[in-house]
Amino acid sequence: MSMATQSRRWRKPPFIENPWLRYALIIGAVVYFVWALSTLPFDWQRIMEGFPRAARIFGGAFPPSFARGELLIEGFLESLKIAIIATALGVSLSVMIAFMAARNMAIMPVYLLGRAIVIVARSFHPVIVAILFVKAVGFGPLAGILTLTVYSIGFVGKLLAERIEEIDWGQVEAVRAAGAGYFKVLFFAVFPQIMPRQIGLGIYQLDSNLRASAVVGIVGAGGIGSTLMNAFGRYDYDFAFAILIVIVAAILVAEGISGRIRKHLW
Repeated sequence: MSMATQSRRWRKPPFIENPWLRYALIIGAVVYFVWALSTLPFDWQRIMEGFPRAARIFGGAFPPSFARGELLIEGFLESLKIAIIATALGVSLSVMIAFMAARNMAIMPVYLLGRAIVIVARSFHPVIVAILFVKAVGFGPLAGILTLTVYSIGFVGKLLAERIEEIDWGQVEAVRAAGAGYFKVLFFAVFPQIMPRQIGLGIYQLDSNLRASAVVGIVGAGGIGSTLMNAFGRYDYDFAFAILIVIVAAILVAEGISGRIRKHLW
């Protein structure tokens, strides 16, 4: 009985059932990582020299200095303005682009154009886009707004288009059967189904843009990132650490606010 019970004991099936394929993939992954680490140009001497430099940087960062609070607040408020404006523009444009990129709402040429816009907007990191806009319109918040607008279109447009493709088509047919035109179908059958996702994406994108504004500012696109880069350039590590503390605190506050808003929405 004990042998029969033991033979009937449930065991979790392996992720890859074929043992030859499973072990081949494991060996291949190990060989690849060994090969990649051995061929990458690591300068171990420079890495060892970097530890004392890192110690000096962290040593100079404590205690953080809030002596230039006006400069810090000015940079943070600029980042907040950039994030809010870019989110409003990006989400507004994303609604139109999402309908273009939804296969069930657009004809094929419009669908391909909408998908192309979303793919291009998602193809590049915001820092690369920020560099391009800084070269085009110069240093300052305008480059940051344009960068985060493109970033918002790539993220919100893609997810909102996917949500539009998942709507209950029965509601659309019911509104059409009542004699409603195209725009009435959108307002009374499509928008009510996607509105919760749209609001959630807008809140999340505002939170994301606030974080990204600190990053794109490093390359000259305005905001607190520019203030942080200038502090590092002057070796004011204590002031730079104070800026980092403010950024982290702002993200925590934004995360808490967005979480409470999403909780009340759903």
